Amino acid sequence: MEISGKVAIVTGAGAGIGAALARRLVADGARVVVADIAGEAAAQVAASIGDGAIAAAGDAADAAAIHSLIVRAEAEFGPVDLYFANAGIGGGAGLNSTDEQWAAAFEVNVMAHVRAARLLMPGWLRRGSGYFVSTASAAGLLTQLGSAPYSVSKHAAVGFAEWLSVTYGDKGIRVSCVCPMGVDTQLLHGGLVPAEDAAEAELAIKAVTTAGEVLTPDQVAEVIVAGLAAEHFLILPHPEVLKMYRHKGSDYDRWLGGMRRFQSALGG
Repeated sequence: MEISGKVAIVTGAGAGIGAALARRLVADGARVVVADIAGEAAAQVAASIGDGAIAAAGDAADAAAIHSLIVRAEAEFGPVDLYFANAGIGGGAGLNSTDEQWAAAFEVNVMAHVRAARLLMPGWLRRGSGYFVSTASAAGLLTQLGSAPYSVSKHAAVGFAEWLSVTYGDKGIRVSCVCPMGVDTQLLHGGLVPAEDAAEAELAIKAVTTAGEVLTPDQVAEVIVAGLAAEHFLILPHPEVLKMYRHKGSDYDRWLGGMRRFQSALGG
């Protein structure tokens, strides 16, 4: 995958991984729509990048907003080559999570991806090319202590990316799924679980920060771009996640026991 000359949309790009990714893509010669529900944040990121980036406000889970992003990208730069479904949210804690918290997690972490793919795929199939990049999480391959909605919705995001790759991979459509562990973003430092669920929020943060190195968004963006160049399906900013995933698959019961011990050691 050659980045230079491509047109990309990055959701959740007002901060964190999305902002770092937008900067890196433009530095590599792409033209990028910096999209975020926080329009002012998106505008600030686009302004800091300069030429090659424009800002757009909108809810990444809303089909009409996604359509507007695509229309804006086409009008400003041309047909969309890459779509980074990067926007994500945390959720509730455990079984006390409300239906509204579950619904919100699935809307942003899963259905945003489904709706974007639904809108993009007809044009991509006509052109015979397109690249869909899902930002999931290591939680989607393993689990997330302290947050059921986050863990389950990220599993679903990985599953949808797998389905896209299997269904359209022989038709010129490429798919990657990004699954990092700890990244130094607002989500890690207070967005995984609401503050009122203090014990679970602390458990969720400790589970991530003690499992491996906490990377910067720029480090993650670097790994993503390298993964796109190699057209890898799984892009793992923390390589140790692959070892953990293999352990899980080789002996599920042993892995579950290990996770319970890890949770207990963290005070959960």
